[in-house]
Amino acid sequence: MDKTHLIELANYKMPFGKYEGHYLLKIPEYYFAWFAQKGFPDGKLGRMMKEMHEIKINGLEGLLKPLVKK
Repeated sequence: MDKTHLIELANYKMPFGKYEGHYLLKIPEYYFAWFAQKGFPDGKLGRMMKEMHEIKINGLEGLLKPLVKK
């Protein structure tokens, strides 16, 4: 992953559902775990959610927090 991708991931917002409008980074890990079992959405959103799930289960959210735009 390059830095621009990590910045995009840190600032990507959920477009639907319970966490609509929330940064993927701020969504609890259990939400991504549910999608991992049921299937992530197709396309860019699904890829971003899969990556965020991996980051969260490995405890690496702290690496992305400084990249969130204020």
